[in-house]
Amino acid sequence: MSELPPTTSVRRWLVTTNHKDIGILYLITSLFFLLFGGVMALLIRLQLWDPANHILSGLAYNEAVTAHGLIMVFWFLSPFAFAFANYFVPLQIGADDLAFPRLNALSYWMYLFSGVLLGLSFFQGGTLSAGWTMYAPLNVPMYTPTIGSTGAILALFMFVVGVTASTVNFLTSIHHSRAEGMGIMDMPMFTWSILATVWMMLFAFAALLAAMMILGADRVLGSVYFSATEGGSLLWGHLWWFFGHPEVYIVFFPALGVMLELFQTFSGRRLVGRKWVIIAICLIAVQSFLVWMHHMFLTTINLEIKTLMMATTIGISLPFDLLVFALIYTLMKGRIQFTTPFLFAFGALLLFILGGITGVFLGAIVLDYEFRGTYWVVAHFHYVMFGGATALVGGVYYWFPKMTGKMYDEFLGKVHFVTFFLGFNAVYFSMFLAWETPRRVFEYNPAFQPIHQAGTVGAFVLGGSFFIMFYNLAKSYVAGEDAGENPWDYSRTAEWAVPSPPPLENWPNRPSYASGKLEFVKDYVPDGGPAVRADENGNAVTDGGDAHSNHIRAYPHWDKHPSHASIWPFALSLATGIFLFGLSGFRETVTFTLGESLAATGLTVTNPMYPVFAVLGLLALVYTGVKWGLEDFYAPPTEFAERWPFNGVEKVKLGMWFFLASDVIVFGAFISAAVFIRFNAGWRTWQPLTESLPGLINTFVLLTSSFTVILALVAAHRGSRKGVLATLGTTIVLGCTFLAIKLWEWHHEIFHRGVTISANAHGDPIQASIYYVTTGLHGIHVVGGLLIAGFLFYRAYQGAYLDDNRPIEYFGLYWHFVDIVWVFLFPLFYLF
Repeated sequence: MSELPPTTSVRRWLVTTNHKDIGILYLITSLFFLLFGGVMALLIRLQLWDPANHILSGLAYNEAVTAHGLIMVFWFLSPFAFAFANYFVPLQIGADDLAFPRLNALSYWMYLFSGVLLGLSFFQGGTLSAGWTMYAPLNVPMYTPTIGSTGAILALFMFVVGVTASTVNFLTSIHHSRAEGMGIMDMPMFTWSILATVWMMLFAFAALLAAMMILGADRVLGSVYFSATEGGSLLWGHLWWFFGHPEVYIVFFPALGVMLELFQTFSGRRLVGRKWVIIAICLIAVQSFLVWMHHMFLTTINLEIKTLMMATTIGISLPFDLLVFALIYTLMKGRIQFTTPFLFAFGALLLFILGGITGVFLGAIVLDYEFRGTYWVVAHFHYVMFGGATALVGGVYYWFPKMTGKMYDEFLGKVHFVTFFLGFNAVYFSMFLAWETPRRVFEYNPAFQPIHQAGTVGAFVLGGSFFIMFYNLAKSYVAGEDAGENPWDYSRTAEWAVPSPPPLENWPNRPSYASGKLEFVKDYVPDGGPAVRADENGNAVTDGGDAHSNHIRAYPHWDKHPSHASIWPFALSLATGIFLFGLSGFRETVTFTLGESLAATGLTVTNPMYPVFAVLGLLALVYTGVKWGLEDFYAPPTEFAERWPFNGVEKVKLGMWFFLASDVIVFGAFISAAVFIRFNAGWRTWQPLTESLPGLINTFVLLTSSFTVILALVAAHRGSRKGVLATLGTTIVLGCTFLAIKLWEWHHEIFHRGVTISANAHGDPIQASIYYVTTGLHGIHVVGGLLIAGFLFYRAYQGAYLDDNRPIEYFGLYWHFVDIVWVFLFPLFYLF
């Protein structure tokens, strides 16, 4: 399946992999979650109308607070920004699509079905009620025992998996597919903001993924990372905020990119200090990982480290000052057009400045002791996150003509802005005035009641303002004026050089900036040969280029066209959702009996249907994964492109590098958690849980399997089908041997020595938790590698990989990484 049905067909939206379609799906879905999270917010504000109000019970109020925070931060703000990133980044860099179109579709469907899982959690005995930061020990079953709580955590896990796919895709696309002549410093500011964002996401969301897996193990398998360890709460704080503070900039940077574009367009001026703005963005991206501990000033961390974190926190404000001054000076030197997009961008700047100033108070240790846990934090947080994201609303109006070919109603747009701005400040500035109100608590000092009532009115005004936007855009889409290619006087990015909306494959010919300006070049393509440059007379030229004879860039008149449709991203995501829904029902009150041995592991369910969903979902996952691999889907690389700093690296290999970099952080978080807990428990009090001989044998087995993968690549180079089959088969046998030894070892420890992760079992549950969960994660990676190796073996049996051995090379990168991880785990669990 490669051809797209028409946009009027439901099937089109289930199978599309085109970046513009995915962008529209992200936009519509994120706006739905805005309404979902907004309803939760209005319930909170109604509860705060009167300190004696009990519209919601205490538990329901906590669920509303948690759901509102999770939905707005994860399911609205970031996807809202990446709706524009999906649609416009390929256009701005001169690409036909993102590097991996099916991966892009997968990231969207993972996002959607994770949101469905979150919605279902309300009907599983109640959703999570631990606050959106999910602080330990409130996040463990003892305090949030419902199935819905586990369902919400697994929904967030699924969301992060989709984010990882999207991150790898955007990094590969921007670094591999920029048009000829577009250097890294020449990219539009919106694309620059997305590049910085996805670099932060690559590492920050990997830490969150690790935290979600560890928390999932605590809830589903019964491990005791966060419930029975002396430093469990502190461990969660480190893992969460190592993600959580970069997340502030992950949310803000795309909005900043929109701000930078709009300020240039509607002032008629190039950005003042553009080079320094880019440097400031890079500095902030790096520094964002060095300030997380200021969220933990009230913990037992020693004062010296807190002081260091205070200094880094204050330091990160300096590049932000540069950004603000650059924006202001750009306006001062321009002729401003007060359109709706500009008003929202300018309003975002004002709101963010106030949010940033109030955040400096929280960066000081002494003041943080006073303000922490109050509505001052809530107000600051919303002025930064939602205030900055106000620019994204401006982005909706700015790019609406390009996406639809229609102009919005300017008068209604300005009414929307005024209503939004007044409602925003009414609800959130009132929180500064009533800052002594404890956060997440609905009973407060009656003296603050008038202020909270004003905030509630403001919340309804703010929520109502979005319906003005919905009406405006719907009316304009149906009966608005034609916008033409470019309705703005001073826009300067490439998306405005094509029709509105853009055609399926974006460009009439290959876009190029080699001459210093955007041009469309028609390349000369010999019959059966690679694409080559053509001069103005259509004759081939041979200087430069990065053409691959086995990957011809497909234009409409060439033999092979790019694929734009696949059902398997949807199917794979649906299977994942079904599996996680089934998994959410485990570890509850009624024992799920498959013999006493399984019951001893702590796997329990309240409804026998949950195991059915889990098994069906797992089988569907394997089936859809195989069908994905067998599908004939063609996504050609850009033949002539700027690829610094990855010149000469093929796009799939580059994507694999980025994925493995993320996985390094995942395992790094697991190993760091093990070391942290061991230090808290007393390093010298622990002895290895198991004998070192099985681990030593397994180390030898895995290292040998790495060698056989190398031999498989050599055999493919030599065109030896039998050699490929023999060496891949040996790798599979060695991998299975590793798993068999590991399973024997686990069986021996659990059933002969009584070492389990149950807090009531014989042995040390803390040490056992770390051992089983960490080596179990590695085992899952081994199983995944064996499934891939089995697929490669099947394809090699059919004669594949002799002409193109790159799939074996990419599998080798993954397998070598898995083996290297074991080299670190072996001494940690078997020797020290």
